[in-house]
Amino acid sequence: MRIALAALPLLAGCIPGGGERPAPSPSYDRPQPVRAPTDSGSDEVQTLPSPPPAWQARPVTADAQTIEASSYVVRPGDTLRAVADRTGAGSEAVARANGLVPPFTIRVGQRLEIPGGRYHLVRSGETGIAISRAYGIDWSRIVTANDLAEPYVLRVGMRVLIPGVTPGRTRLEERAAAFKLDVDDLVTGSSPAILATQRPAQPTTSPRRVLSPTTPVAEPARLRGGFIWPVQGRVVGQFGPGASGEKINGIKIAVPLDTPIKAAADGVVAYAGDEIAALGGLVIIKHGDAWTTVYGHASKLLVQRGQSVKRGQTIAISGDSGFADRPELHFELRKGRTPVNPIPQLPSS
Repeated sequence: MRIALAALPLLAGCIPGGGERPAPSPSYDRPQPVRAPTDSGSDEVQTLPSPPPAWQARPVTADAQTIEASSYVVRPGDTLRAVADRTGAGSEAVARANGLVPPFTIRVGQRLEIPGGRYHLVRSGETGIAISRAYGIDWSRIVTANDLAEPYVLRVGMRVLIPGVTPGRTRLEERAAAFKLDVDDLVTGSSPAILATQRPAQPTTSPRRVLSPTTPVAEPARLRGGFIWPVQGRVVGQFGPGASGEKINGIKIAVPLDTPIKAAADGVVAYAGDEIAALGGLVIIKHGDAWTTVYGHASKLLVQRGQSVKRGQTIAISGDSGFADRPELHFELRKGRTPVNPIPQLPSS
């Protein structure tokens, strides 16, 4: 099973020191230059730079501050952010604990409950995945504990609540889970944190632009049009529980090797790489209105993070990378964090 990445080379996963190692990944050849469409429409061999993923480029120091639950009386000039800075709690956590809603107005003399816990101060360029690995806590649990929502972009200066070890799970098991990436992690935890005054990079149509891994990218606000089939082939794996009890979050479509894989709708590439061993060559596209599509088992990736794509545009070439049993495409459709059966969303003919 081989994968050649036109946009990004193979990226070795980071293994926690002293922690339990995840299952071995299938071996891939080092990527070689491949032929991919150029801006002029002709084919030429191109080799693109290879930045590390954002969660490796900006390491996180596990220096969370632990505070006790308390109360705070609002002073003249206080804002919710100022209260968070004074107490060490996250402003979002304080808002939730006190039933505050946008624009989070507080009044002098108001008594606010300050929820206790471990709070990590987010720095520029940090990602959710990097934070979860620093503390050895599964990122999905941090998302839930902080009630994070679309588009899941962290803000520099926010304080993220770090939950403790899951009851019934050892610290080693928890740490191993934090280093095992899944699609939900990439969708919700791979974007670098952004300053409140910072403008994210605008998408470009060129696959040659290689963004710094710590550069945030503007995502579409609205889905334009409906979805189309990314390939034409036979559906060999259905959405839902599998034969051996595993949950399949998408569908599997059998196709010949080297079949062009098309973007199912207009969008912006959020990820292109092979960090999830089971899925091999992988592209994730965000489309707006919380919709995301996922394309796995590719042999070649023809797009970069931060690239805008049109519905029907070739984004990858099919293969049998990852743990595929045959040449096939693993295709997912997600609304926020929830996998959705793609078939009712796709044309019937």
